[in-house]
Amino acid sequence: MNLDPQGLFRDHSDSDDEFELEKEKDPSKEMVVYLIDASPKMFDLVGNDKEKKNLQDLNGVFVFNVNDREFLDQPTAKLIKEFSCIEALRNLAGTFMSNIGSQYGIIPGSRENSLYSALWVAQALLRKGSPKYVSKRILVFTNEDNPFGNITGAAKTDMIRTTVQRAYDAQEMGISIEILPLSIPNEPFNVSHFYADLIGLEGDEVAQFLPSAVERLEDMTDQLTKRIFKKRIVRTISFSIAEGINIEVNTYALIRPALPGSVTWLDSVTNLSLKAERSFICADTGALVHEPPKRFHPYKNENVKFSVDELSEIKRISNGHLCLLGFKPLDLLKDYHNLKPSTFIFPTDEAIIGSTKIFIALHRSMLQLKRFALAFYGGSANPRLVALVAQDGVTSSSGQVEPPGMHMIYLPFSDDIRHVEELQTTADAGVPHATDDQIKKASVLMKRMELKDFSVCQFANPALQRHYGILQALALGEDEMPDIKDETLPDEDGMARPTIVNALEDFKIAVYGENHDLEEVSSKKSSGTDASRKRKAMVEAAVESAANHDWADLADNGKLKDLTVPELKNYLTAHNIPVTGKKEALISRILTHLGR
Repeated sequence: MNLDPQGLFRDHSDSDDEFELEKEKDPSKEMVVYLIDASPKMFDLVGNDKEKKNLQDLNGVFVFNVNDREFLDQPTAKLIKEFSCIEALRNLAGTFMSNIGSQYGIIPGSRENSLYSALWVAQALLRKGSPKYVSKRILVFTNEDNPFGNITGAAKTDMIRTTVQRAYDAQEMGISIEILPLSIPNEPFNVSHFYADLIGLEGDEVAQFLPSAVERLEDMTDQLTKRIFKKRIVRTISFSIAEGINIEVNTYALIRPALPGSVTWLDSVTNLSLKAERSFICADTGALVHEPPKRFHPYKNENVKFSVDELSEIKRISNGHLCLLGFKPLDLLKDYHNLKPSTFIFPTDEAIIGSTKIFIALHRSMLQLKRFALAFYGGSANPRLVALVAQDGVTSSSGQVEPPGMHMIYLPFSDDIRHVEELQTTADAGVPHATDDQIKKASVLMKRMELKDFSVCQFANPALQRHYGILQALALGEDEMPDIKDETLPDEDGMARPTIVNALEDFKIAVYGENHDLEEVSSKKSSGTDASRKRKAMVEAAVESAANHDWADLADNGKLKDLTVPELKNYLTAHNIPVTGKKEALISRILTHLGR
């Protein structure tokens, strides 16, 4: 079989060594240095001296940190609180400018190159950790597209050369440099002045840089308070292609539910975490049972004992691996067959050599013949049928957009699919159908209310946002709770637009008729009348039932407890007394009412 697994499952690149499948694991940690330009162009007001604070004692570079915290360590509450004290951009001429801001930037007649020094300091901060296990990035925020514009002659050429060489040295050490331009109104950021050479942009990449950079900046702002999960291997499973032919694949969870952290119980005195332990007590002797419990099943007056392993083997339906059953045309797979987010599978040769080659052959055939694979997957707890849909790789000028592989779609059981017609059918009439005019009015309404470029990622879970907001306030010692915007609430201003109001009114007239408003009012009145009639009937029934007992005698002789809860509630209902609570509360109310 003349197949090249490296050729199919690789990024769009000319280098053979750039992508080795499953041989190089993704970095498990990320180290980022935010390099923020503090030159005069970044501020409205200027008039303070520049400060320096870095281990190399270089002019023009200020490393923001707090005491008792290592550089590039996890953010601490103290760091966040002190950093949040820096005023907004319009007020930066105060605290920020007095401590950090620059008055002159890079000026003629001086050999100080603050950009070169900043890259040197950032590179020194990122020196720890191998690029194989740690992702290292330098993010440069600036609105100055030509930092050496005020310099001319050989000095300018020398500064540009040394700064670009410093950037190349950092990139050779596995450090990526990204430019995030902060454009000034009416002054577009021209990356070709200098930064194109710094980060190595060529050809069409220069023209595409600014739109992609703006998009990255917006994504960064939007995701600052979001918890991001990297796509990591969930588990490695065996994929049985045929009898005697097994391969190994890795599974990836593309979408996972966002849940609050697990609850940790703390001691009320020491505030230390508690460890839960469980013990079994013998019912006959009251002693602690130290031996593991044994299971049994009664059979013909005899208890047949089972070990835990034997019970697990009896309950085992599958070994938890993937077993291929056959193939079906793709058009037989419907949208409503997808019960939950799919799992992405990708081959690995780590344990079974040749898994990638077999997977590629199967993958190519499924794409060419437009078939999906039907397979059995799951253990004893949740066995089910799944559909394996091959996905071809998608690349663009910026790199890989979609990787090649297969999506494992969890198929429903027969009773999971319910037909709407069965629920709407009545004994004396068929299924009601909408008229053409009603369908047309509904279509117009849907088009008026359609959200452009909708994505579920645009709406945050308000309960989670409030949960993490409370944790943030507690961690930072804040007195006030943060305001949480509930993005799931209806857009009342948008719904009040005349186009939507008119479309909604036309739809209601098409379905309910011209006088639907009057019918709604009449229906509410009749429903209120019916409720009052039912309430009156319940009270009359309670009075009649309560009259069958001598309540004073029952209270004096302590026999109220012998009555049932409904009988006690009949007395309370007859005398317009609340009927909520347990039996003891009901008896107490009756005694109070009787003056006992």
